[in-house]
Amino acid sequence: MSSTPVCCHQDNKSFFKSKLFLVSIITLVLVFLSYWLVPLETFRKVLFHYVASIWWAVLLGLFLGGIIEHYIPREYISKVLARKSPLTILNAVFLGFLMSACSHGILALSIQLHKKGASNPAVVSFLLASPWANFAVTMMLLSLFGLKGLLIIIAAVVIAINTGLIFMFLEKKGWIQQNKNIVPVAKDYSIIDDFRMRLGNYKFNRDSIVADSKGVFTGMLALAEMVLGWIILGVLLASLAGAFIPVHFFHKFMGPTLMGLIITLIVATVIEVCSEGSSPLAFEIYRQTGALGNSFVFLMAGVVTDYTEIGLLWSNVGKRVALWMPLVTVPQVVALGYLFNLVLK
Repeated sequence: MSSTPVCCHQDNKSFFKSKLFLVSIITLVLVFLSYWLVPLETFRKVLFHYVASIWWAVLLGLFLGGIIEHYIPREYISKVLARKSPLTILNAVFLGFLMSACSHGILALSIQLHKKGASNPAVVSFLLASPWANFAVTMMLLSLFGLKGLLIIIAAVVIAINTGLIFMFLEKKGWIQQNKNIVPVAKDYSIIDDFRMRLGNYKFNRDSIVADSKGVFTGMLALAEMVLGWIILGVLLASLAGAFIPVHFFHKFMGPTLMGLIITLIVATVIEVCSEGSSPLAFEIYRQTGALGNSFVFLMAGVVTDYTEIGLLWSNVGKRVALWMPLVTVPQVVALGYLFNLVLK
């Protein structure tokens, strides 16, 4: 059942010079100092709160990524998520809805899908749709915002589809990179028939269980090396911002105006929590200001402008993909947020 392993980029740098090691050391040093330096005590509490909120999502994302790496052939991903058709974008958004993992877990899955042959437009659509259009967060937003929560979900899906289609155009024009992991798939290739054949040839015994477990774990480790450094960096910066930016700043400057939307966008760029954690924060903004558009911008900005997502796209998918992502998505997010504030007063 396992697929042929795909070699990913190997970094020849020393482990001690890797992003994961350096960021982890900086974080541990700050935590250690926080027990003696009073100004850092709040930072430690915020950091621990973030870690408690997202560790399961990150672990789930790495595990599912390991499953994909070991079991799913690249032909399957290329068949469903690499065709030059709008259906590819719809498939990516639908797949994102099925993934009940927050943005931090989705990062790992997005990079894994890229490694296995999903097109870059599909990867971007999946990354945009998953945190806010998945079933678990849909239920949370509906419980907080009522039917207005449904507007947030629909708007997120619209942006994910629009952005995917725009990225297909950019890819066609050669303005963004194409995924070199895509494999050619015949038009009559059947995933169901291939799966039945693999299942029929699979030998379920102790040796296969051990081999599969090692394969999944190896895939998890390779993926962790690619994404954990960026995730820890994002949590570190978010914790520092959460600790040292005064609470009254949110209430004073994040009102239902265009300037309030821009400030909300900037704040959400710095303070990026997992989707489950951001939802209550977004509702608090709505409760305090009555600005649904600001809440929407706060939620979406955590994906479209966050340095973690952009950094991962830059280093693993393509620099031009990373640059185009905020250029394409931010105007859509701000425009819809402004429209929500204008209409839903």
